[in-house]
Amino acid sequence: MKIVIRNKHVLMTLAVIALAAVSLFVRDAYSSNLVTWMAIAALTATSLRFVSLIGELNFATAAFYGLGAYGAGTAVTLLNLPFAVALLAGGIVALVVSAVFGYIMLKTKGPYFLLIGFAFTEVMRILYTRSDWLGGNSGMVGIFPPSFFGAYFSTFVVLLCGAFIVLLYAVERSDLGKVFMAIRDNDNVVLSVGIDVHLMKVACFCIGSFVAGIAGALHGFANNVISPGDFGFMLSTFALAYMKVGGEDSPYGPITGAILLVGLGSLATRMGAGEHVFYGAAIVFAVLLMPKGIVGLAGVAASLGKARKSNKAGNALQLRTKEGRSHG
Repeated sequence: MKIVIRNKHVLMTLAVIALAAVSLFVRDAYSSNLVTWMAIAALTATSLRFVSLIGELNFATAAFYGLGAYGAGTAVTLLNLPFAVALLAGGIVALVVSAVFGYIMLKTKGPYFLLIGFAFTEVMRILYTRSDWLGGNSGMVGIFPPSFFGAYFSTFVVLLCGAFIVLLYAVERSDLGKVFMAIRDNDNVVLSVGIDVHLMKVACFCIGSFVAGIAGALHGFANNVISPGDFGFMLSTFALAYMKVGGEDSPYGPITGAILLVGLGSLATRMGAGEHVFYGAAIVFAVLLMPKGIVGLAGVAASLGKARKSNKAGNALQLRTKEGRSHG
């Protein structure tokens, strides 16, 4: 089992390096931006999936994504902090707020927590519009990455997002991750062995929110401009679509869903408001026809292929045995 886990880590790391290598050869601005948004979307969906390890759907992902973007934007435009510090500041702002929010709100479960997350996202969006020092409805401008990145900023984003995705998967496969999944399966059993279930849930929520904050900070640097409308509840809906379409049971699911839907979404932008219908339809389609997502469907196909090969091998062995007996 341990060997399989290590191989999965190696495979995921190699996939990240391969995607980064591909981004090196992307030269036109449109394709480069598309790769950047695919990586950010994959990281956002992965943070959403990570919180689902404790059995909760975190619709406040958009709120912490926005906090990361505004945290990094404030650090760069108002405080003139270096890029690396601003990027980290975005994640830390999301982490601190999520610790307070999670400690209070994770005493609820299921649809109640989901609705609270939805409401919190909308409260934060309204707060941005009422804060003149954050630019109000106009948002913040001038959030630029360092000039030395040049045309290779997309490569940096792919590598950073990939590193955080691998890190989240490592936590998931660790003893701490097993505790998170045990809470999802039956929190009373976890409580019976002396583990503080509430604090473990808050820890999982904070880790996922920190990563969402980093994704939001990268959003600010990639877009150079942020506004309150960027961080409404639809952002969480998009992340949910990436996770459901790709497959929430596998760490590759959110990545696959993000790459596919962001690519198709770039074509659906011509639909205007119909883009939202596109993502909604994607969720319905995945839930009804692909409950395990694309990755799960691929896994089923691979299993069927192995079963057919083993059946053929078994039939061939039986045939040789019969022939041997007949000759004997």
